[in-house]
Formats: sequence, structure tokens, C-alpha cells
Amino acid sequence: MSTEQKIKCVVWDLDNTLWDGVLSEGDDVRLRDGITDIMKTLDERGILMSIASKNNFDDAYKKLTELGVADYFLYPQINWNPKSEGIKKISEELNLGLDSFAFVDDSPFEREEILSANENILTIDAADIGKITDMECMIPKFITEDTRSRRLMYIADSKRKHDQQEFTGDNMEFLKSLGMKLTISPVTEHDLQRAYELTVRTHQLNSTGYTYSYDELKDFIGSNSHIFRIAQLTDKYGDYGKIGLILVENTDALRIKLLLMSCRVMSRGVGSAILIYLAKLAKSLDKPLFAEFRTTDRNRIMYITYKMMGFDELENNDGDVLLEYTSEEEKDYPGYLEVIEK
Repeated sequence: MSTEQKIKCVVWDLDNTLWDGVLSEGDDVRLRDGITDIMKTLDERGILMSIASKNNFDDAYKKLTELGVADYFLYPQINWNPKSEGIKKISEELNLGLDSFAFVDDSPFEREEILSANENILTIDAADIGKITDMECMIPKFITEDTRSRRLMYIADSKRKHDQQEFTGDNMEFLKSLGMKLTISPVTEHDLQRAYELTVRTHQLNSTGYTYSYDELKDFIGSNSHIFRIAQLTDKYGDYGKIGLILVENTDALRIKLLLMSCRVMSRGVGSAILIYLAKLAKSLDKPLFAEFRTTDRNRIMYITYKMMGFDELENNDGDVLLEYTSEEEKDYPGYLEVIEK
């Protein structure tokens, strides 16, 4: 793991880790001393949590509920399968890279099994639980409103996924039923901490992977040569939070320097809607629209989005790509999405 990589999800074992004792052996298990405070701290920092444990699901989840901590854990994997499979399933459900995961277990064998499947996962001996909240990778630079609400947002996402699976119509009808509203507004100083958080956390839906310091982002607010916008999404289930960031250099042309979105909105058409917003903006200013794209090992979906929306590649220097918006088609926002421009 990179020394700069922040942990986004901590996965816990149960027996002799989260609690003292072995549930399947009939022990009257109790939460480990101090564990509740540790979980509360991680939750307030926006670090998600889950479980990978070899136990009977119903018995273990009943005990977690009795102990008052079940709600902390998203997509718990409690079964008799290898724990590496459980963590892979959690990462898929959360749509987070495994290199942002930490796994806590008292068993050296289980920690080695995890590493044999993915060496980028941080493994932590249960004996070192007391050190977790002091680890640099567990301390975000800022704690924002979105940070504190992250678990609740993922719970709402889980409800959306469930209802989508149960929905009898097609996907477009389901999207229309959500009543989504995308608000695109200028970044203010109040938004800066979240803007910074988005740049350091978002890798998959990130057009360039550029990172900017807090002070650099602050300078863009008052810049006459940049358009700096933040996007927020809501629907009938609640608020996704501030999920997108747009930085455009504004000279004799508009040049997209940074376009990123939270992975939680991957299937909602937000990227396409933002590009339509920028195409409309370029037309209103009577300026050509370009986009910088830097190829990484995760962001190909962003390149595909550009191409589908009418951008053509002009240059490609070892993965540093320049695209130009060449479509003459008048594009409108998706019918299922209300876009509010501020």
C-alpha cells in the first residue's frame, strides 16, 4: 500500500477480534474493550466497515444486533467460505478498490490467506486494534458533512439496489421513478474541503487523476480563467451528497482539466449530463470545447463516456490524451434527470 493511500473500508473478523470468545463454541461473547469507541471514530471519519467471518450468519448477526453494533457493517460476509472471497464481494458491492481496504483478524493464517489473494490489502493483527485510529492511513485530511454521512449514504444505496432488483419494468423506467435532481453550482469556500476530498478519494471515475492541494483549489474559486463547479445529486431515497467536481480552463477555448464523480453514481448517467452541461456552456460562450484525459489503470470508463458523448481524440502521448468535442448534435439532458444550474 502507498504511504499516501487512505483506507476507505475496514473489514473485521468476529471471534477473538471484534468480540472476545468464539460464538460457535457457545461462548458468551462480549465486545472487545474499547472497540465501540474505535468504530464510532472510524464512522465519523467516513471509513466504512464490514465483516468477513467464518460463522453461521443468523447466529452472528443476531449477536451483533444484541450488542448494538450491527448497523455499522455494510454487506457483511459471514459464512464458511475463504475470507478473501468475502472481502472481494464487499469491494464489489461498495464499488471500492481492494487497495483501500484493511482487514483485522487475530489469526495469522487468515491474514496470510487475504494477502495471498491480494497483497494490496492492509492486514492488521487484532492485538494491534488499539493503534488503528492513530494510523496515518486511517486519518483523513478533512472531515466534511459528506464524510460523516457516508455510511448512511451507502445504506440508502443498498436500498436503491434492492428496489432496482425487485423492479419489474426496464432500467429507464426505474431511473424515472427515482426523481433524481442534479445540481451544478460554483464551488464556494464552504465546499473546498469536500472538493479536496473528492480529488484524493476518486480514482475510477476521474478523467485525469490530477491532484490539487487545498490552496490550489481555493485559488480556482476566484480565478477569471477557470470555471470551477461542484455537483450534488438527490433522489427520492435521499441525498447522495456532493458527488462530482468540474474544473475547466477558460481562455479562447474551454479545456476540461478535471472531471470526476463518486463511484456511487456510476450507473446514473451523471457523467453524460455534466458533459452536456459543458457542451451547452461552450456553445453559449461560442468557444470550442476540449478535454484532457490521462489514462490510469481504473478510469477507462471515463474515456468511453467522452467518446460516446461526441469527443474525438486529437493527441495521445503515452496515455496523455487531448480530446475535442466535435458533435454537431443538439444534446438534451436525460429525461429521467432534472439538472439545476446555479
